[in-house]
Amino acid sequence: MDRRKNYPLPALPGKKLLPAADSQFAIIAPDLGLIFLFIALASCTPFLVGFWYGEIDLLLPMASAPAGFGILGIWLASIPKAEGEAHLPVALSAVALIWLAAALIGALPYTLGLGMPYLDSVFEAMSGWTGTGFSLIPPVDTAPRMILFWRSLTQWMGGLGIVAFTVALAGRSGLTRFQLYRSEGRSETFMPNVVATAAEMWRIYLVLTALGIGLVLLSGIPLWDAVNIVMTAISTGGFAVHSTGILYYESPLLEMLVVPVMIAGAMPFKLYFLLYYRRSFGFFRDSQAILLFVLILAGCAVITFDLVTISALAPAEALRQGIFMTVSGITCTGFQNANPRDWYGATVMVLTALMLIGGSAGSTAGGIKLGRVILALDMLRWWLRRLHAGWRTITPLRHEGRQILEHLPEYEVSKSMLVVVLFTLVVAVATLLLLHLAPQAGFDSADVVFEVVSAISNVGISTGFVSPGMSPGAKWLFIIVMWAGRLEIVPVIALVLGASRRL
Repeated sequence: MDRRKNYPLPALPGKKLLPAADSQFAIIAPDLGLIFLFIALASCTPFLVGFWYGEIDLLLPMASAPAGFGILGIWLASIPKAEGEAHLPVALSAVALIWLAAALIGALPYTLGLGMPYLDSVFEAMSGWTGTGFSLIPPVDTAPRMILFWRSLTQWMGGLGIVAFTVALAGRSGLTRFQLYRSEGRSETFMPNVVATAAEMWRIYLVLTALGIGLVLLSGIPLWDAVNIVMTAISTGGFAVHSTGILYYESPLLEMLVVPVMIAGAMPFKLYFLLYYRRSFGFFRDSQAILLFVLILAGCAVITFDLVTISALAPAEALRQGIFMTVSGITCTGFQNANPRDWYGATVMVLTALMLIGGSAGSTAGGIKLGRVILALDMLRWWLRRLHAGWRTITPLRHEGRQILEHLPEYEVSKSMLVVVLFTLVVAVATLLLLHLAPQAGFDSADVVFEVVSAISNVGISTGFVSPGMSPGAKWLFIIVMWAGRLEIVPVIALVLGASRRL
């Protein structure tokens, strides 16, 4: 019999024993502070645009963002770091708070610079950071260039992830940063540690952005427009510097030049790393890349066929809309050269399915991710083989060229299918809430489902339901859906559960 008693540990000289929750916060707070300080530094970039275009009167409103991030970062960084390992729910909650704080503080330039209501500004900021592309700024064409660049910058930084961006800048690895990085929905492991991986991803990101700008300039549009379009295309964001978006230019050539930029953002970034460093062209050996192109071809064919046969569009115009809208939908970019509300219902459902699937894991795209679709198909084949071979036979699950034995197939699938189930539940609940609490004349349930899928997959293609005239409740609901979708829901749930336990 163990007669030992559990005595409390003595406090070290000069230190107090913290409650468990406070101790966990002290473990993670300095790293959070560093993240916000780097965001504050990056938030100063629009000042260069302001000086260049002479928008001196907007320097003070724009300074509210770096000032807010800086104050928060200094306060968190000043908290003495506690020793130990942060629990997974704490890391998940911290990432959810980072993105929420980014939207709350990033909204200030819109309110102070444009006079927008703060709720609309939070909506705009959350749409920017999450790469969704919905916008509530009514006069986009007349908005100051500093504000427009701030919108593009938030999408560009949020494309690979706020934590990934700051981890790369910090240049120091650690268990806490690794947990934050993984909690943001990133799982790239093509370098020895998280800092090296994040740094390589950002180098690739910069190169792709530069190449994209050079490509889009071939259409003849001004450099200012090209820079903003590519920043939001490679990040699969979708913000534009004109109210009518891509249609403002009336250029099929521009649309076709933007298509490869959107696809580049939705491809696994690991492939670019292998191409550059190992001279290995693996685009057509990667299952996600193959599936992405298969779905693009299938989506283009079905949508173009529907637009010709059902909507009676000219074949050339139908092909133009079919290619651009398919790529924009599955890459979760949000650019549009057509209004889905003018399409037949079955055509809209095809686009809705493409948006919900989304791009590749390890890319800037949103949605459920192609990797989970591939895992589900592999699991289906595995179940069929088990039925044929018998349940007593050990049948390995083959996924991404490797075998997963015994109980691990169910575990691997359960993790991925959890996200699929959560996405479906959020779409269903949000749709019901919008239909009951914030109905809008002229929009039916199919329109609402489309908008909610567009929000949770961080796409931004709209039928017109999302507008400044929405009720406050509808705006908050879309803010939450965009936030949850970008983080694949679990971190937001962890934050809500943790907060409820503290109340």
